[in-house]
Amino acid sequence: MKHIGCHLSVTKGYQHMGKEALSIGADTFQFFTRNPRGGSSKKLDMADVTALLALMEAHQFGPVLAHAPYTVNPCSADPRVREFAFEVFVEDLEKLQAIPGAYYNFHPGSHVGQGTETGILMITELLNRVMFPEMTTTVLLETMSGKGSEIGRTFEEIKAIIDGVQQTESIGVCLDTCHVYDAGYDIAQHLDSVLDDFDRIIGLSRLKAIHLNDSKNPMGSAKDRHERIGEGFLGLEAIEAIINHPKLKHLPFYLETPNEIPGYAEEIALLRRLKKGAL
Repeated sequence: MKHIGCHLSVTKGYQHMGKEALSIGADTFQFFTRNPRGGSSKKLDMADVTALLALMEAHQFGPVLAHAPYTVNPCSADPRVREFAFEVFVEDLEKLQAIPGAYYNFHPGSHVGQGTETGILMITELLNRVMFPEMTTTVLLETMSGKGSEIGRTFEEIKAIIDGVQQTESIGVCLDTCHVYDAGYDIAQHLDSVLDDFDRIIGLSRLKAIHLNDSKNPMGSAKDRHERIGEGFLGLEAIEAIINHPKLKHLPFYLETPNEIPGYAEEIALLRRLKKGAL
């Protein structure tokens, strides 16, 4: 766990998020680029961004993670929904050029009955339309829990998307601990084996970030319901093993637990106590 952060609201601006992160013991953060259910994004204030960059440098922040709205579905059967995904990606990636080294995370999407292969093809087509050689942002595919017709429930599906992306140096993976557990990967009892599978199928060099969440449901439930750290089916012992694992501890971790700011502060303090060795 090289850096730890949580999900913050962009409403009050970028510098405010940086200061709020510091106030709760974090040294990075995640935010939605717009309302998570869709809509337009706030106009970029370059003075605000410049202030954030100065704060990040002064406090040795890890990369900030911008999260696309949940309504982005590049493999929808509805062409209007696919066009919305394209528009969001273009706008968000352009704005993130102002924050060099940022991550842009998205849920790969749901094929809604068209089939996994068709869905994967649509996702790669979108990525190849919106990614560009001079981009400084790394786009992250999030591992999913497998509810409904979600794509990204298996490492093989994530790999198939990556294989179709032309801008290969700018694509990575964000592993969500709740999602992979709910998808049937036993990171509580067999973390080493799961990471070996990830490395064999995708390659650990593609793993750029961790969404650190406990799960309200047992392994393989495909439910995607996050729980506070140590209060779910993963449990505190598994969380401790994850943040200290030699193949993961160099990565930034982002909390998405059901919390307000005071709750995030408590969890960050807990994780720092569990962290073995100096940060």
